[in-house]
Amino acid sequence: MNTIQNKVVEFEDLGTREYQSAWDYQESLMKNIIDLKIKNRDLPAEQHSKTPNHFLLVEHPHVYTLGKSGHEENMLAGIDKLKEIEATFVKVNRGGDITYHGYGQIVGYPILDLENFFTDIHKYMRNLEEVIIRTIAEYGLKGERSPGETGVWLDVGKPYARKICAMGVKASRWVTLHGFALNVNTDMRYFEYIIPCGIKDKQVTSLKRELERELTPEEMQDIKAKIRKHFTEVFEAELIAK
Repeated sequence: MNTIQNKVVEFEDLGTREYQSAWDYQESLMKNIIDLKIKNRDLPAEQHSKTPNHFLLVEHPHVYTLGKSGHEENMLAGIDKLKEIEATFVKVNRGGDITYHGYGQIVGYPILDLENFFTDIHKYMRNLEEVIIRTIAEYGLKGERSPGETGVWLDVGKPYARKICAMGVKASRWVTLHGFALNVNTDMRYFEYIIPCGIKDKQVTSLKRELERELTPEEMQDIKAKIRKHFTEVFEAELIAK
């Protein structure tokens, strides 16, 4: 366990970035934290260095990602179709099945040393959901958890239940990787080429679809600000711009 808990989180908005590039960046940040933790382990407590935490927000060009426990048959588009719709396909090391990332979607990657906060992955997932639930509540939407399914949903328990935010994480030595994808102005047609998260009988939605209007670039920035605000509240963290 960390002798010094560091609840300062370095925040970066990466703008629009290719999925693989953002993943490589996440992995490098994670490796730095883990290397420091291993180094600390061999030192007396008074010589321990604080481990850093990071929180990235990003928008990806069209990409489908398949988690390590996912099923490739949930990808319904072949190579030719992917070319036609200008999308790529990547296998990743997070939990969860297949998901889509694309323009108009806000993706969040917290790379946290959970020993700075709490060592409980279940609580971590519920906290991430809470950040999004509080964020979309500011737009009049009642986000909910669906028993046995991660992410944030609307109208849980009803025939038209739909997911507005997907989540998938990986943790190694209590350091987190991957995160959440909130559909804002997302082109929902791209979900027609997959069985999202491997769940056949539930729909996906976006803020645009629920509010019945396109959100402006200024509003996209405002949503990011709200996510940051609720992240600091829920995780009792201090966010500083890198």
